[in-house]
Amino acid sequence: MLNILGKATSINVRKVLWTCAELQIPFNQEDWGEGFRSTRTPEFLALNPNGLVPVIRDADFVLWESNSIIRYLASRYDGAWLYPADPLARASIDQWIDWQAADLNRSWSYAFLGLVRKSPAHQDAGEIAASLERWTTHMRILNGRLEATGAFVAGSPFSLADIPIALSINRWFGTPFDHPRFPAVAAYFERLEQRPAFARYCRNGQP
Repeated sequence: MLNILGKATSINVRKVLWTCAELQIPFNQEDWGEGFRSTRTPEFLALNPNGLVPVIRDADFVLWESNSIIRYLASRYDGAWLYPADPLARASIDQWIDWQAADLNRSWSYAFLGLVRKSPAHQDAGEIAASLERWTTHMRILNGRLEATGAFVAGSPFSLADIPIALSINRWFGTPFDHPRFPAVAAYFERLEQRPAFARYCRNGQP
């Protein structure tokens, strides 16, 4: 059985849990990370030298990096409906997955850590304001994309890209500040509410 190492409150672990739910993959989940078992132990570092969650063990195969994991799961466990083999369809999905990791997440990092996590190292008001401005810029891009598709991030069907994107949007709604109104993003979240895994692993009260 697939083993998932990482606490269920982690946004990156939740990507993996949500993907498993969509693909109906049985799994065991072990709590690792802050507040649980340390990821700095030799045992964990032998699996992921970065000391970060999630990590999966699929029989003898070990993999870390959440976006690599969800791509692997969709490819390994009959997830062509979620992550098609067609190069054009897959490229569009990969584009938005990579954008979430490289651009969207980096924009909200400082503001989220300061306003939600209350990190003492992230309390500079100017830096928080700059982070919120960058975040808003990226959310405007996303709103425009969702206006264009009228459905999901990569096009008409729900795809693997929607899992990381939705988790980042959930952080947007869960961070206390005066949010600009993005109607297409709000409508997108209403569409996602029809998916049981969305309620369990994304809009579940965890930022």
